[in-house]
Amino acid sequence: MPEKILIIDDDVDTLRLVGLMLQKQGYLIVAASSGPQGLELAFSEIPDLILLDIMMPGMDGYEVARRLRAEEKTVDIPILMFTAKSQLDDKVTGFEAGADDYITKPTHPTELQAHVKALLVRTSKSRPHSPTNPLPNLAYGIGILAARGGLGVTTVASNLAAALQKKTGANVILAEFRPGMGTLSTDLNLLKESGLTELLNTPPAEITRRQVGEKLVKYSAGINILTASSQPKDATQLANIEQFEAILNRMEFMANFVVIDLGCGLGPLNQKLVPAFKELIVVAEPFENSIQQSRALLDDLIELGVDKTRLHLVVNYRMRSDAQLSVPQVQERINFPIDITFTPAPELLQQAIRLKSIACILNQEGLTTQQFMSLATKIESRAPKITPK
Repeated sequence: MPEKILIIDDDVDTLRLVGLMLQKQGYLIVAASSGPQGLELAFSEIPDLILLDIMMPGMDGYEVARRLRAEEKTVDIPILMFTAKSQLDDKVTGFEAGADDYITKPTHPTELQAHVKALLVRTSKSRPHSPTNPLPNLAYGIGILAARGGLGVTTVASNLAAALQKKTGANVILAEFRPGMGTLSTDLNLLKESGLTELLNTPPAEITRRQVGEKLVKYSAGINILTASSQPKDATQLANIEQFEAILNRMEFMANFVVIDLGCGLGPLNQKLVPAFKELIVVAEPFENSIQQSRALLDDLIELGVDKTRLHLVVNYRMRSDAQLSVPQVQERINFPIDITFTPAPELLQQAIRLKSIACILNQEGLTTQQFMSLATKIESRAPKITPK
């Protein structure tokens, strides 16, 4: 029976020409013109080899490879990446995503046939991948969001990043995915234009790890920050969803933890991104309206397909007020487990802003730091064993 090759490429001419060429060599050809279609065919057809393009709209080849390696049915299928991207960084990213071999366009038919034949022979034995631990090199991604603005999402994200680094000694990326609404650059006196803006103006397929790395600002040992613009008009870049996906995909190979400030609500961008995170932290405030809105956000996330075990609720007591609900009252009304509550620390947070610092770094022994360290400990227990990058 002829060996079956699945070609995944959005270029119809490539699908036709390469398909015919390999068909003449006696292979059975299955073709897909997009990443999602390719995954569907891979899972149903179980080909002997996958010829995979990188630069595809919507879902690029890196993401397709990662998903193939995450499934038991496809974890052992050899992947030959076939693309016009020839930079070393692109190749390294491809291999880390799960590719077995790499060939650049244009190529001579004889060279492609040689790669296909060699790869089929070389991978005829069992691969060293394990479906129980399919993505050992990926960062543990944490998305932080709230039902509405003003609940302290950025404060929680920055202090959690600092606590994770202190608790684990791992490398952490902190990023604002809120173009036009960024505050970290000013709050921390990073003295650098928004790194996010330029990346969002780059075609998704051209965003590399090197480019993302160049836009990160080293804040302290083990913490690198990607800042968003504070220019209101840049909020239009929220529509550049493919760029956001590419940035997040690249950062997965660059740190142990990636903490993303997703801002508020479930607009098109957040709806697209939330499935990519290992866990999502919902920030709520202990007032009736906030609790109702937070419960609705949790319900919407579950409706989007996010597993409840990946959702974690924190209650932020940002001020001292008798009008706030108690923790038991919040628990009763929201009917969802509370991971941790943050007690009021307005003086410390104001001091941190004044001194251009993060509260958990400014006061390493205070109650606020202890609470964030407790949250970091819980996250560490949920994350795979960390090998610092």
